[in-house]
Amino acid sequence: MDAAHAFRPFGLAHLVVIALTISLPFVLASFVRKSRWPRSERIIARLFALLLLFNYVGFEIYLAATEGLSWQKALPFQLCDWAMVAIVVALLTGRERWLEVAYFWGIGGTLQAILTPDLKFAFPDVHFLTFFIAHSGIVVAIAFMMIVKKFRPHWISIVRVFAWSELYFVLTITVDLLTGENYGYLLHKPAAASLLDALSSERIVYILQMHLLAFLFYFVLYLPFAVYDLISSAKKKLI
Repeated sequence: MDAAHAFRPFGLAHLVVIALTISLPFVLASFVRKSRWPRSERIIARLFALLLLFNYVGFEIYLAATEGLSWQKALPFQLCDWAMVAIVVALLTGRERWLEVAYFWGIGGTLQAILTPDLKFAFPDVHFLTFFIAHSGIVVAIAFMMIVKKFRPHWISIVRVFAWSELYFVLTITVDLLTGENYGYLLHKPAAASLLDALSSERIVYILQMHLLAFLFYFVLYLPFAVYDLISSAKKKLI
């Protein structure tokens, strides 16, 4: 691949995607709040769900038609795939428990993929478009739902999501060992630079460190809400 068609981290196209990922949920939430159309929230939620599903299925069909994608590489076992399922269900049902899982998985895992993507192709290649529609779409949908639903996680949310994460780990590492693939990067680190580069090269230590890193991410994602609770509690005591 020549340099002109290679993905450049934090190049113009990448920066535009990051800017849209940050700003779009607030723009859409503002539209819903100011709109006099009572169904606007539901319609936007359903459009997001359809976009994510169409993008996922369409890209799998494209890969199968153009690159002869084998079934081993087409399984939905990346964490981002599970985050997509969680947010799609939350978009369609409005259930906060699904939004809770989507928040920790989608922001904790998918956000890192947006900032340090394991991607070779530059804009406007179909790989670039589908990658960021999937990953940025998940983050935008989560943020949009949290804003319009006024949703926030609690301490127990970390426990519940960590339990779901263990289920993901068991299923995914089993699939990895059976197929030889590297879903969830559980067998080895990704080729692109990421936070995982700082972890051990010994598989058992690497997996243990990934568990600790996941718990740390969940704690950091909850920290703003914990700080808010502490400040609110302190203000109430002063009144």
